[in-house]
Amino acid sequence: MLSSVSPNQMRKFATMPNFLIVGAAKSGTTALHEYLQQHPQVYMTPSKETNFFAFEGEVVDFNGPGDDGIQSFSLTALETYQGEFKQVTNELALGEACPSYLYFPKAAKTIKKYIPDSRLIVILRNPVERAYANFLHLVRDNREPHNDFMLALKDEANRIKNNWEWFWHYIQVGYYGEQLQRYYEIFSPSQIKVCLYEDLQEKPVELIQDICRFVKIDDTFVPNMALRPNQSGVPKNKAIHSFVTKPNLLKNLLKPLLSERFRHNIKNQLKYQNLEKPPMSKKAKQYLINLYREDIIKCQDLINRDLSPWLEK
Repeated sequence: MLSSVSPNQMRKFATMPNFLIVGAAKSGTTALHEYLQQHPQVYMTPSKETNFFAFEGEVVDFNGPGDDGIQSFSLTALETYQGEFKQVTNELALGEACPSYLYFPKAAKTIKKYIPDSRLIVILRNPVERAYANFLHLVRDNREPHNDFMLALKDEANRIKNNWEWFWHYIQVGYYGEQLQRYYEIFSPSQIKVCLYEDLQEKPVELIQDICRFVKIDDTFVPNMALRPNQSGVPKNKAIHSFVTKPNLLKNLLKPLLSERFRHNIKNQLKYQNLEKPPMSKKAKQYLINLYREDIIKCQDLINRDLSPWLEK
């Protein structure tokens, strides 16, 4: 039986989110975070991912290349997590976007413990395409040792064994049916909204407004969608990529002269316009389709959406 939180405890941590974007990774969670935080009735945590509900009370200690990053920004203490909401004023919808929550079994139970009435938003992407985007993301960040996607897939079990962080789990993160089942078992279906990456691609304004209705705020809002954040890809020009992503003297000189928001926008434009996406090999695609077939059918039944295109070669 799930442990509950007493009324006295609830008063102690009164400022908590009332909605969460729980995943999936590389499926548009960053975009939803960026677009929703523009809404005047929404407060999103300053840290896009805190991992609190996945790692509460734990020591975060992973061993993969660059895994010190997740260790530096993950919040594992309740009081520290509450600090993410200290700037809340009169916003109606308080939220966080953190894709580890869909993947880690512990997260659903921890969410239920602390915020049982929260609204949960899930956005899913074809797991084959998601896995490849995940790979390209780590290639982009100079963390992925393999240039060949199939080699990285074949190395996944060994990486998990050696305690590389969950973002290296290209295959495992895509088993949505199994992951969603955990949420449907302990939350009412009325608390869960499942969207598809295709919705974000094809009708982004309608999707955002639908989410606004779900979290009970003004649904006439239209966000600025000029830039799609956190895109994956391989740098076309390595010199430009290095300049944008690594510390250098020129950026240090410009920092006091330009606002943080302006610098952020310029950095993203240079970074993402310099990316290209080489096609996935047919071998890798067929390999992943075969792995995911059963789970895709399970997911399709859970969310009552046609996912048959995900199984097309």
